[in-house]
Amino acid sequence: MSIVCPSRRQFMLGLSGAAVISLVSPKAKASRSTTGIKSLSFYNRHTGERGHGNYWIDGQYQADTLDHFNHILRDHRENLEAPMDKRLFDLLFTLKQTLNLSVDKEIHVISGYRCPKTNNMLSSHSSGVAKKSYHMKGMAMDIAIPGVHLKTLRDAALSLKLGGVGYYPDSGFVHVDTGPIRHW
Repeated sequence: MSIVCPSRRQFMLGLSGAAVISLVSPKAKASRSTTGIKSLSFYNRHTGERGHGNYWIDGQYQADTLDHFNHILRDHRENLEAPMDKRLFDLLFTLKQTLNLSVDKEIHVISGYRCPKTNNMLSSHSSGVAKKSYHMKGMAMDIAIPGVHLKTLRDAALSLKLGGVGYYPDSGFVHVDTGPIRHW
């Protein structure tokens, strides 16, 4: 038979919690804030459309702005839109912060959402398009940012460790997604 002292257990949990908190970087702690504004600006290179907005305000995602972004990031070939993963917007916001870019600096979108029909067509023409692409789940974007070298963009995305990062210098873009951490 063992006897457990409840006050000791609470003390030990308190210590382990303190140890974990001390390992979290100040930047990571700040990211949990529920106050502030997160904004993004997009330019869709295929449609010529632009979108800018505050997609997160004081801990709340803004449905109207997200709907507008979903439209800008739609599959332009089939004119179909789908809800994009909110974590993807957070990834892009953090990426812009990492690069010290201004709030209004546009992210050029080469590809956002892709419907299965479009993805199948693209994968049949290129080995660089995954048959089960995260684009079909609204979890990926192929991007470029004018004035930012692709290698710099790739390195910054890799440093975040928030998902997949693909580097396509010959095609002029970097792929980012909210899937497992990996790179190619």
